[in-house]
Amino acid sequence: MRLFPFESKSFVCSNNHTFDFSKQGYINLMPRPVKSMYSRNLFQARRKLITEIGFFEPLSQAIAEMIYKHAAIERESLSLIDMGCGEGSHLSNICENMRSKYQKIVTGVGIDISKEGILEASRSYANKIWTVGDLANTPFMNEQFDVILNILSPSNYNEFNRVLKADGLFIKVVPQSSYLKELREIIYNQPEKQSYSNVDIVERFNENFQVMDSSRICYTIPLGNTFIQSLVQMTPLAWEATKEQVKLLLDEDSAQITVDLEILIGKKR
Repeated sequence: MRLFPFESKSFVCSNNHTFDFSKQGYINLMPRPVKSMYSRNLFQARRKLITEIGFFEPLSQAIAEMIYKHAAIERESLSLIDMGCGEGSHLSNICENMRSKYQKIVTGVGIDISKEGILEASRSYANKIWTVGDLANTPFMNEQFDVILNILSPSNYNEFNRVLKADGLFIKVVPQSSYLKELREIIYNQPEKQSYSNVDIVERFNENFQVMDSSRICYTIPLGNTFIQSLVQMTPLAWEATKEQVKLLLDEDSAQITVDLEILIGKKR
C-alpha cells in the first residue's frame, strides 16, 4: 500500500482506500495488533530524558549538521522519515534543528511497529505524520524521501532503498563500545558484554549503501536519581538484569552516564 496526502484528516492509497487519522492524530496501518516489550512507560521515560535534560541533544545537533552538509542544500524543503521512531523525540528535535539553524522547510514522518510509541509521539508532536506500521512493508511510495533516519533501531535495507530518493541520504546511528558502559558493567559479568561491538552492523550497512561520511559522538551526562530511574526504564539492557542489579541501579543518588554513538551516512549504490 502506497500512501499520499488526501486531506487533513485522511490519507488515500493508490487503490482509493481511505485511512483516517485517529483522534490522537496518527494512522494505524497494521492489520492486527503486535505484542511488544516496548511499553508506554519505556517511551515516556525516554521522552523525559530527551526533553528534560537533553540526553541525546548532541546527537540531534550532529545529525542536523550532517544532513545540511550532505543533502541537496539548494532545496528549500526536505522530507525526513524516521524508521523506528519510537516516541518521536529524535525526529522532532532533528527537524527543529534543521528549521531553526538552517531555515529549511522540513516534513517529518515517523513510523514504528509499536502503537504505544506512536501514540506517545502523536500526543507530544502534533506537526508530524505518525504511522503505526511495519518497517519491512512501509506504506510509502517509491523514492519518496530525501532523508531516512534509523536511530538505534533495526533496519530493513530493501525497503529503505525503495523509499529513498536517488540522491537521498540514509543516516543510521549505532552504539559504540562505551555506550551506557556504566549500566553494562553492573548488568554483565562477562567482559565481552561490558563493551559494545557494532562491527557486524557496520558491515551490513556497507554492503547495502555507499558510505559518504561517519562521525563518532561521545560524551558523559550527569543524572540524578529521578533520571537514573528513567534511564533504567528506557533501556532494553535492564531486561537482562536481575532484580538485585536493577535495585542497585535505582538506589544510586547520582551517576555519570556515557553516551557513545556512531553516525553513518550513506547513499544508494
